[in-house]
Amino acid sequence: MRWYQEDPLTAFQAKEEAQKLAFAPIAFQAALSLRDLGILAVLDAAGDEGLEAGLIAERSGVSEYGVKVLLDMGLSARIVTQTGARFYLARLGHFLLHDGMTQANMDFTNDVCYRGMIHLSEAIRTGQPSGLKELGDWPTIYEGLSRLPQKVRDSWFKFDHYYSDRSFPELLRRVFAEKPKTLVDIGGNTGKWALQCMAHDADVQVTIVDLPGQLNVALANARDAGYAERIHGHPLNILDASQPLPTAGDVWWMSQFLDCFSPMEILGILRRVRAAMPAEATVYILEMFWDVQQFEAAAYSLNASSLYFTCLANGNSRFYRSDDFLELVREAGFVVVEQDNDIGLGHTLLCLKAG
Repeated sequence: MRWYQEDPLTAFQAKEEAQKLAFAPIAFQAALSLRDLGILAVLDAAGDEGLEAGLIAERSGVSEYGVKVLLDMGLSARIVTQTGARFYLARLGHFLLHDGMTQANMDFTNDVCYRGMIHLSEAIRTGQPSGLKELGDWPTIYEGLSRLPQKVRDSWFKFDHYYSDRSFPELLRRVFAEKPKTLVDIGGNTGKWALQCMAHDADVQVTIVDLPGQLNVALANARDAGYAERIHGHPLNILDASQPLPTAGDVWWMSQFLDCFSPMEILGILRRVRAAMPAEATVYILEMFWDVQQFEAAAYSLNASSLYFTCLANGNSRFYRSDDFLELVREAGFVVVEQDNDIGLGHTLLCLKAG
């Protein structure tokens, strides 16, 4: 990760970047307004012809004052360009408007994180998700997922699923290479992975392990899809050692699950899984490690998302460095049979066996 090992900026450049950071929340909201008020769409439709501010106001339904003040910030943020009196959609504006990843990230930041992040310093000091009070009164966000306001919930799941869904075809091929008959999905969320397994293999039985509220959602989705006889539920708080895990399963699956816990909690979960699973079972862990990403923007996004865990999710988890995570895997008594990076949009798949 060369870009984290050296200071690439001159003193003048560093001071320029410092000003951009100082006003970053305002720039973010301006970009969101340009998108959500339809101004970027109007410019997109105009194409190479461009438009003057008055026509943009007329076609978007936004006042000319509003259009001009947003476009001026858009120029500074390189979202739009200008020649004479005409404005044009820049490449950055194109991606804000059309790119699914950018849309998922922006909506997650705005709807889920934005208000809560003002409490970040408090969360760092206390080790508690201090920003969560902006969304609801729960110990962690996971207890409240099924009760979040609809827009917030939609953005949370859109963000979560955007990255995992694009890995499904490759993951299914690997996980079902040896034709497992039973699969335990720990942290099954809405049941999307379980439903993919149903469609991929007509014989597999899946047990979803999750908190009761989330499990009810997953099982309802299973019923609606016609898989009630093959998708089963096991309600459990994974951090409560008095609640037993299932004891059968050829494959044990954890996707974007362990990043929701602190290192010691991860160690405890892995030890519980190792104790409960059959000796010959295979464990698959799908995670995103910021230090093995191909692109700087991916590492940047993951490190920013880690602060969501700090401030809103539970106060003590994150997207980990791969070495730190693998140390916990080995300490829990597992052997890494295979590690494949760069699956989908930056996922790593770990295949484990009991040591």
